[in-house]
Amino acid sequence: MDAVGIYVHIPFCRARCTYCDFNTYVGQEALFEPYVQALEREIREHHGEGHTLFFGGGTPSLLAPAQIERIIRACREALALPHDAEITVECNPGTVTIEYLRALRAIGVNRLSFGAQSANPNELRLLGREHDWHTVVAALEAARAAGFDNVNLDLIFGLPYQTLAHWQHTLRAALALQPDHLSLYALTIEVGTPMHDWTRRGEMPLPDPDLAAAMYALAEEWLGAAGFVHYEISNWHRPGKACQHNLVYWRNGSYFGFGAGAHGATPTLRYWRVRKPAEYIARIRRGENTIAGSEPITPETSRSETMMLGLRLLEEGVSQARFAQRYGAPIAAFFAEALRRGEQRGLIEVTPERVRLRPEARFVSNQAMMLFV
Repeated sequence: MDAVGIYVHIPFCRARCTYCDFNTYVGQEALFEPYVQALEREIREHHGEGHTLFFGGGTPSLLAPAQIERIIRACREALALPHDAEITVECNPGTVTIEYLRALRAIGVNRLSFGAQSANPNELRLLGREHDWHTVVAALEAARAAGFDNVNLDLIFGLPYQTLAHWQHTLRAALALQPDHLSLYALTIEVGTPMHDWTRRGEMPLPDPDLAAAMYALAEEWLGAAGFVHYEISNWHRPGKACQHNLVYWRNGSYFGFGAGAHGATPTLRYWRVRKPAEYIARIRRGENTIAGSEPITPETSRSETMMLGLRLLEEGVSQARFAQRYGAPIAAFFAEALRRGEQRGLIEVTPERVRLRPEARFVSNQAMMLFV
C-alpha cells in the first residue's frame, strides 16, 4: 500500500517575512487554543490511514508541546498513525529552547525542519527573518542535545544583492552544523509580498537567474562532496534521511490536509480549506464543513501529475512498474510521443525500470515536465 500523508497547517507567525505568500497571520495568539481544539475535532471526524505527519506553517513551534501532542494523539486515534511514523515540525530557530525540543521529542516528534535561510545578516534582514545565524547554531545544538537525529535546514539562494561568495559562506556555515537534510530553494518573487512591491517600484533588483544557476551548481558540487544524496531537485539527504512525507507528494500520493488554508488530495479529488483561522474555527464550532473548494482529478490529470512530480526525484524518477500498476498500462502507452521528444532533446532518460531527468537537464527541468502536460 502506498503511503498516505497527513499535513497540519499552523497559520500563525510572530512576524511576516518579506518573500512569504503562505497562508500566515501575525498577532493572533488568542486563537492558538481555539484553533488546536478545532483541529482536534476536525481530525477526529475523519477515518482512514495516515503514514507520515507534517506540521507546516506559519510557525508550528509557536504552539505549546502539549497542544502539538493533542493533535498527534488525534491523528493516531482517528487515522491510525503508526507510533514509529515520521513526524516533522517546522520551527523558526528563535522560537525553540532545549526544554521545548525535549518536550517535542517526548511526545513522538522525530524530525525537525529549521527555516535557517541564510548565514548572512544582511540577507536575513532583507528576507525579514527575526533570527541571526548564532540562533540557528544554538537551535541545532539544542536539537541534538534533545535527541533529534533527523534535522533539516532550509536555505534560500538567488537573492537580490547575493553574491557567489555570500552563498559559499552560507553553504559552508550550514555544512559545519552537520544537518541530516538540506532544502535549497531559489527565491521566487510572489505577487502580494513586500519584495514584489519593491521590485515593481524599482527599489530592488530582480534575482539574476544565471547567478542563481551558478549557486545551484555550486551547491550540487559541495553537498555531493560532503556525502549528501541529491534525491529531489531542491532536496539533499544524508543516507537514510530522506523526507518520507514529501516523498508522498513527489510520488503523487494521497494526503489529508487539516487546518486553515490546508490542501489535501485523494486519487480523484483535490480540496482546500477556508483560509482565515477565525472562520475555520467558527465553522468547526457550528459543525460545518471547512472545505472552501475542490476540483476533480481525472485519470489523465493524475497520469500527467505523476510524471511531472516524479521527474523531480532525480535518482528514482517515475517507476515503470509503479506507474503500470497504478494506471493499468506502461508509461509509453500514454506518453510515447513525450518520451520520444524528451529523449531526443536530451531532457530525460528512459529505461525499463524508470523515466528520470538527465543530470544536465536539472537546470531546465520545467522543459521536461511540460512534455507531460
